[in-house]
Amino acid sequence: MMLTRLAALRSPGGWSGDLPLVRDLVEHGLTFTQPVTFLVGANGSGKSTLVEAIADVCGINSEGGKAGTKYSSTGEPTALGAVLDAELTTTGLRLLHGPRRKRRAFFFRAETLFNLGRNVSGLPGYWDDDLAEQSHGEGFFTVLDRMVSGPGLYLMDEPEAALSFHSCLRLVGLMHRVAREGGQIICATHSPILAGLPGSQIIEVGEHGLRTTEWQDLQLVDDWRRFLTKPDFYLRYVLDTDPG
Repeated sequence: MMLTRLAALRSPGGWSGDLPLVRDLVEHGLTFTQPVTFLVGANGSGKSTLVEAIADVCGINSEGGKAGTKYSSTGEPTALGAVLDAELTTTGLRLLHGPRRKRRAFFFRAETLFNLGRNVSGLPGYWDDDLAEQSHGEGFFTVLDRMVSGPGLYLMDEPEAALSFHSCLRLVGLMHRVAREGGQIICATHSPILAGLPGSQIIEVGEHGLRTTEWQDLQLVDDWRRFLTKPDFYLRYVLDTDPG
């Protein structure tokens, strides 16, 4: 484990300060108990905001990228990142804040990955392939296979965005391997497949703030289970069936 606990020293103010998860971080903090942690919740719950803030406090570009390079965070942190405190293990301190060339941390952010790729593809320490010449799914795994491996802290924001069912299963396998190699993953996701990784810590984010839960108790899992059993029950509310 690299990162063991987070706490907000105070409310950051602004819109992020109104998020229930931020109030929870101020009052109770968040302890990481497993090598892989999933943050699961609806759009707007603050999952991505929290992962960006973790990137800030760990010296990774909150737009995506790796620690210890000119692409790591050098500007102003996010509002939450500026007030977040992180407790790191000895290994975490060495791999996140030690000599620049030995730092092992990467933020895989789906929405900015291909912008990052235009700047770093082919550079030493990155991947050789041109992401523009690959499908989205292939490009995702080009980066994952190269950058997410061995001891280190790996942040992910909706990595399932371009992945098929079977590719999500492949990513679960990669996460399991990285955890066995001594790495730590913190992943914001809407995927019940990813969250199904055995032995992972699942934090459900919502109006309640932050709470640890089990896969089978996730609202996400219940919604998908019900939809796959009876899709018409849900689709009738969103489809225009008026022939006129």
